[in-house]
Amino acid sequence: MGVIRSGRDDDAPAIIALIAACWAEYPGCVMDVDGENPELRALATHFDTLGGALWVAIQDNALVGMIATRLEHGTIWEVCRCYVAQSARGTGLANALLRRAETHARDGGATRLKLWTDTRFDRAHRFYERRGYVRDGGIKPLFDASNTIDFGYAKPLTGLVVQKLDTAATASAARSLGRILQACVEDGASVSYLPPLPLQTAEALYRRAATDIAAGRRVLLAAWLDGTLTGSVMLDLAMPPNQPHRAEVQKMLVDPAARRRGVARALMTAIEAEAAQARKTLLVLDTRQGDPSEILYRGQGWNQVGVIPEFCVNADGTLSGTVLFYKKLAA
Repeated sequence: MGVIRSGRDDDAPAIIALIAACWAEYPGCVMDVDGENPELRALATHFDTLGGALWVAIQDNALVGMIATRLEHGTIWEVCRCYVAQSARGTGLANALLRRAETHARDGGATRLKLWTDTRFDRAHRFYERRGYVRDGGIKPLFDASNTIDFGYAKPLTGLVVQKLDTAATASAARSLGRILQACVEDGASVSYLPPLPLQTAEALYRRAATDIAAGRRVLLAAWLDGTLTGSVMLDLAMPPNQPHRAEVQKMLVDPAARRRGVARALMTAIEAEAAQARKTLLVLDTRQGDPSEILYRGQGWNQVGVIPEFCVNADGTLSGTVLFYKKLAA
């Protein structure tokens, strides 16, 4: 994987060569250092001036990776210039570089990270999405020789944060949320699926949700714990015409590795607030009888209606009852 060290201004030739090689993988990307990116001649000084830092990765005396971060404003920091040579991909170097930048930003007081990435850089999108970043801030045209249009990405970095996702954010988080669903099903959760759950099937659920969000039929909240995407919950708003006052809470999921840290309670509190904002006065949900979620819902003030026996099939083929809950919200 090589050695990661602080970047220096005299790394400029190798930095320029690395970026040029990465850009050359995508049609239409043009490198014009002096015309459009003169800061590359002294990039360490550039980021130092911005209150940030630059790192490079060295392997066999060659510069094979880089990343930078800078303070944008307040407690929001930006991740910049993340590139890894083809020869060093798949080694964990990109993750190590991003961890270095995130740790530096966190130590500097960051509570949120953002970044911009070329809309053509699909491998970069998948990389950031795996690390909990979601689409944020629309698009940004640079009006440069490459005709660059950037996607914005962001994520909370510290503490437990619940955030409402729009259509673009949900689509970008579909695979990560699908992995959480997959892990929950494998752990025994009863959420309409049986193990083994293919990731493609789990991901498709959230891609459909993105469409519903665009149509105003659904709300999706996601939770991050110290920068890691750990859970989500959905609110189905598509009720019959004679029930416009109600909504159904669905797919409240927390990664098994992050349970007992308040994530589920935070998600439920936030989804109730979203329902109230949507002027819903009655919420319903169901859960498998005997699951820990029963205790959670009762603790959150939900009322049990009853139990439907033998309603769902378990992974071992046995049948379990399903408990129905409701909660009235203030008008």
